[in-house]
Amino acid sequence: MFDIETTGLSFKLHAPHQITMLVMHDGKSEWYDWKVKPFEDALIDDKALEVGGITRDMLQGEDYKDEAMVYVEMVKMLGGKVDKYDKTDKFHLMGYNNRGFDDNFLREFFARRGDKYYGSWFWADTIDVMVLASNHLRMQRSGMENFKLMTVCREMGIDVDESQLHNSKYDVWLTAQLYNRIEGEDENGNWALPIGEFGE
Repeated sequence: MFDIETTGLSFKLHAPHQITMLVMHDGKSEWYDWKVKPFEDALIDDKALEVGGITRDMLQGEDYKDEAMVYVEMVKMLGGKVDKYDKTDKFHLMGYNNRGFDDNFLREFFARRGDKYYGSWFWADTIDVMVLASNHLRMQRSGMENFKLMTVCREMGIDVDESQLHNSKYDVWLTAQLYNRIEGEDENGNWALPIGEFGE
């Protein structure tokens, strides 16, 4: 499960400034949350930053790492869990509206590092929880104001803290809960994803 907050809408021109992954592997879940300095010459849309309560000064702060460093840390993490030389061993990417947005930013993130092996880490058939929710809520859709993550979660009975929206870690948490509500519980009462509590 992942989410990317960006400095704008173009994956070619704008930059990720926060990348969060909730990695589920061998029945366990682990959080990875990177704050990323925009790459050189990246366009920055102040309105995009305002959505998440971020400023240009914050992007240059000590909490934010150079993109190259984040890439190294991410690949080390991925390599510790899957074998990129094994065509049967890859991660499924999952997110909310990721197919049309976040996936492109992540692929471009790898391309800027000269890494041509993005497809060695991730299956091409990503899982978009927005699409799953669209089918699940097809009978209610006409009465919903929009299909944003917050609106869909509330429709599914999930509490939402609006002050934390557009923090990619919180958005991942909401999306994971949403997926579990859609997929339901197994015969033992276990949710589809072993997500634990927020931030664990």
